[in-house]
Amino acid sequence: MTVPLALARNSSQAQHYASGHPERPDRVLAILRRIASDPALRDIPWLEPDRGNAELALLVHEPEMVLAVQEMSRRGGGWFDADTYCNGESYAVALDAAACAARAARAVMSDEAVSAFAVVRPPGHHATADRPMGFCLFNNAAVAVRVAQLAGARRVAVVDVDVHHGNGTQAIFDDDRSVLYCSLHQYPFWPGTGAAGEHGGVNAPGCTLNVPLDAGTDGATWLSRFDELVTPAVDNFEPDLILVSAGYDAHARDPLAELLLDDAAYAAIAERVVALAARNTGGRSVWLLEGGYDLDALSASVAAQLSVLSAVRV
Repeated sequence: MTVPLALARNSSQAQHYASGHPERPDRVLAILRRIASDPALRDIPWLEPDRGNAELALLVHEPEMVLAVQEMSRRGGGWFDADTYCNGESYAVALDAAACAARAARAVMSDEAVSAFAVVRPPGHHATADRPMGFCLFNNAAVAVRVAQLAGARRVAVVDVDVHHGNGTQAIFDDDRSVLYCSLHQYPFWPGTGAAGEHGGVNAPGCTLNVPLDAGTDGATWLSRFDELVTPAVDNFEPDLILVSAGYDAHARDPLAELLLDDAAYAAIAERVVALAARNTGGRSVWLLEGGYDLDALSASVAAQLSVLSAVRV
């Protein structure tokens, strides 16, 4: 029987941490507490994830990059850059996160669930084919896209709502006509990519849509830009699956950025994705946790979106 929504998590996530770092285990724990405390959400079924394995990472990353993460973890950890840490357990944890993303994609493509939300960390959308960066070790979104395509999705639309541009996901699919990458993000801002003029590689012109937003952009303006640009782009692409890189650091209370969305805006985002999926994919959508660093804002916004997704009629 198909359920409206299923959840996945990598239970190993708490083993990936660095003292004082904003990308921390409490992020997932806050979401889990919020789900458990809400009678409307606590009965959403959880998928049993597969164990992580390097083959998943190798779907989208260079072998040398996967080996670099493995070796740094084996040596007890270190830093790939000033933002991106790795400890002795991080390689296994990051593979588990990718496996959860893959499990979510398989669940939706096999009609176990209309939508699936993977509450995972570390996040992934900054990791390029050959480089961990921006808190990210492996690109969970890119892995889920490839797994969905192996399961029968011809075209996948990625909608990235994190406040930071998903440079890694864009770069991985830059020359791929089977993937539409759309991102709404604060600009100019770290990582410095995501200008409106970036439209895709020479072999996939028009398969990238960037919607740069000024600091101080509120939820109403954000949603109007989504309606104006992202909605027609996804409809024209006619995807078989919509995958959302679900970042919550565009929230007004987030400490790392300067957009002004609120919980209601995140619910409205979910409503728009549900409508797009209903028109294009038979309802199918996969959601993967990316950023979001104020615990109350993060957990409330995730709960608002889960409420929308779980109410879809099967």
